[in-house]
Amino acid sequence: MPVCLPLVRRRCHACGAGRFRASGKFRINANHKLLDVWLLALCTACGDTVKITVMERVNVRSVPPDLLDRLHHNDLGLVASLLQDPIVQRRNRIALDWDGAWRLDTGGREHLDCEVIDIAVRFAARIPVRPVRLIADGYGLSRAEVDQLIVAGKLVSAIRLAGKVSGDFTFTLKR
Repeated sequence: MPVCLPLVRRRCHACGAGRFRASGKFRINANHKLLDVWLLALCTACGDTVKITVMERVNVRSVPPDLLDRLHHNDLGLVASLLQDPIVQRRNRIALDWDGAWRLDTGGREHLDCEVIDIAVRFAARIPVRPVRLIADGYGLSRAEVDQLIVAGKLVSAIRLAGKVSGDFTFTLKR
């Protein structure tokens, strides 16, 4: 589950750093009946502000009133969903850096004594993560030990555990 907003990977025009922190604030500009909406982000190195385009030249009547209220009140839930929106990412040529922005909730350690464990992983948000890293963090193992379990056939899944996933998956661990 996410614990904070991810960093935005984009090059700063002022200092050349590659990471921005979303400020959680929107800038809305009205030109007659047309709206422009940007999400403001601050450079992690120099603090310079960059605008991430959310809407461009949109008619006011086509924006739902509840969305407009959320924009005016700088809703953090809306910030998180817009940062994860692939259209916003593609339009602004940005990527997200999720390092340190999520945590693993294992639900306790009483199930670790079983011989065969079937685990279902559910994501609270679409956070891209490597299953090997997730399993290593959840069981207190190194990634090399998880890789050895996969090679030995003691850790199996229907998905490829070596790549990144951002959707729900299951795996079986045999002790």
